[in-house]
Amino acid sequence: MPGWFPSLSPCILLAAASGDAAAAHDHQAFLQTLVLVLCASAVTTVLFHWLRQPVVLGYLLAGFVVGPNFPLVPIEVADPHVVQTLAELGVILLMFSLGIEFSLPKLMRVGGTAGFVAIVQCSFMVWIGYLTGQAFGWSKLASIYGGAVIAISSTTIIVKALEEQKIKEKYTQIVFGILIVEDLIAILLLTILRPLGGGDTLSPFEVVTTLGRLFFFLALFMSIGLLTVPRIMRAVVKLERGETTVVAGVGLAFGLAYLAEQFGYSAALGAFLAGSLVAESGVERTIEHLVQPVRDVFAAIFFVSVGIMIDPAQIAAHWVVVLAFLFAVVLGKLFSVTLGCLLTGRSVQTSVKCGMCLSQIGEFSFIIASVGLATGATDHLLYSIAVAVSGMTTLLTPWLIRAADGTASFIDRKLPRRIQTFLGLYGSWVSQLGAGAVDARRLRIRRLTRWLAVDALFLAVIVVGTSLQMSDISSTVHQSLRVTQRVAEILTALGALVIAAPFFVGLLRVARYLGFEIANLAFPPESSALDYAAAPRKLLVVTVQLAIVVVVGLPLVAITQPFLPPLPGAIVLLLVLSLLAISFWRGAANFQGHAKAAAQLIAEALARQTRDDRAQHVANNPLAEVNRMMTGLGSSIPIALKAGSPAIGRTLADINLRGLTGATVVAIQRGTEEAVVVPAGNERLLAGDHLAVAGTEEALEAARRLLDPATPESLAPSGV
Repeated sequence: MPGWFPSLSPCILLAAASGDAAAAHDHQAFLQTLVLVLCASAVTTVLFHWLRQPVVLGYLLAGFVVGPNFPLVPIEVADPHVVQTLAELGVILLMFSLGIEFSLPKLMRVGGTAGFVAIVQCSFMVWIGYLTGQAFGWSKLASIYGGAVIAISSTTIIVKALEEQKIKEKYTQIVFGILIVEDLIAILLLTILRPLGGGDTLSPFEVVTTLGRLFFFLALFMSIGLLTVPRIMRAVVKLERGETTVVAGVGLAFGLAYLAEQFGYSAALGAFLAGSLVAESGVERTIEHLVQPVRDVFAAIFFVSVGIMIDPAQIAAHWVVVLAFLFAVVLGKLFSVTLGCLLTGRSVQTSVKCGMCLSQIGEFSFIIASVGLATGATDHLLYSIAVAVSGMTTLLTPWLIRAADGTASFIDRKLPRRIQTFLGLYGSWVSQLGAGAVDARRLRIRRLTRWLAVDALFLAVIVVGTSLQMSDISSTVHQSLRVTQRVAEILTALGALVIAAPFFVGLLRVARYLGFEIANLAFPPESSALDYAAAPRKLLVVTVQLAIVVVVGLPLVAITQPFLPPLPGAIVLLLVLSLLAISFWRGAANFQGHAKAAAQLIAEALARQTRDDRAQHVANNPLAEVNRMMTGLGSSIPIALKAGSPAIGRTLADINLRGLTGATVVAIQRGTEEAVVVPAGNERLLAGDHLAVAGTEEALEAARRLLDPATPESLAPSGV
């Protein structure tokens, strides 16, 4: 033993020395990267704050400067792998903070709107992205990945942009709700695309199994978490030690993020769920305040990581493709989100703001592109496009948010009068649908909704299954009937159409019946021979049918498009939408006449009110009888413009009453003779005017506060 031990010692020491050297090198590389990133971020954030520009742009610039693609390459560049690791920590902390801010009750309040809009937006963007990829000659699989890459908006970018501009308006709750549903859709897309990228086929059974596992995970995660996490965090905060609270909060975020990743889901989803659980503890503000500085540091590193990946050479080489996807993201998301929000009863102002907030892509786009690259489904071009479009839309997002108010007001003013009248009152109709106890009609609506989902599911399974098994089925037909292979394929396709036809017809019939049921829920049929709600009910029927076709048809087209020739699915959807749009236009014209007649009666009631000088006597309100007769205009209330009201001397477009409150001015009475029914946006308000304002109870209360002379700041130009 003494003879060989000393001879081995130098080898051991050399190996140990080599390991120490490697560790020292890794430590030095990590420290060097951290210094470069933080110092560059510090300089750019101060510079952009001084220039009064969003600091997110400064972080992107910092990443580009310290990255390998900067034209004036510095002596040392940041290690992208180290930056990416740090950026993932930033995403986890940002999602944790978002979960604290957006608790489960808030999610439930906007869940219906968020789910509807997210499905419409993601389906539309997957379809548009697929068609864009096909237009540039990409394979079907690469085009599917291209659609998935541009479908999901960036939670991180939006949260930071809204924080920078100190925007806390109510529409941001809808935006956050949409982002949450989009993240769940992104997880589903990743689960489906991963085996497709590897060349495997994915059966409908596997899709259903994937959805079941996801819902089971969420249910188990939240049920156990609600029993434990709030209690633990309350106990930690009671210790009144800041360092203990911040360590416990950050540890919880990373622990649950790791747990979610171990189950095969996103770490970001786990971190968000952790924040949602903390939000139920009652001490969430204390934890959020302590975690915020740590979050801000790592969030800056995340945006730097995006800047590092910007490659001007790639963008220059493929600038046409990049611009095509850029326009698809900005215009496609603006259109689809705005349409989805409008169909759920939100105002033009809220809908356009949501659309302009969500017009970008980010972290999930990189993940999806990485999966495509790793599985061989796509080449490096798609990843470069994702980075380029993400970088440019990140630059555009703060400007789009700033321009949202003006853009929404412009669109609202330019809409046809009949559409303005409809949108001003549609929100009150939708709000009536959520009121009331469960009755026979609501049970029928739920049953029809289930049948709608079943018809859509079977239709998609038939189309996709036939396409995937076309060669096997046609070969069987070829051998059985002794026909050519081409004829066998035609017969197979015709057979699939025959099988799918009942489900397609059933889909249209259920949508029709569902429209009638929902409309009758909002406007019950009159018992008398005279039906005052005929015009608004017919218009609501068509609108509901239009919404159903959009929320069911777009996912169907997005799912089946890769398995069909380019045009058939889109043509069928556009044909159905065109027929409904024509019916909607005619219904809106009829409703405009109904609204004018109702507004004339309201103006006459206001004139009597003015003559009797009983504007403040609610018990003698002459609008009560008109409200009963003129169903469809919502609850109308009189509001007198007293001296000192901030609305005096301004037009309806200037005060933007409908955009800010959701209420609509249906009539204006001046004195005892002059009346303006269904006023246009350029109508100027005068002292002494009596306004008949219609809308939901919440909207009417907001309108009262807005027009009250005691709150002139609410109508300041900056709020318009």
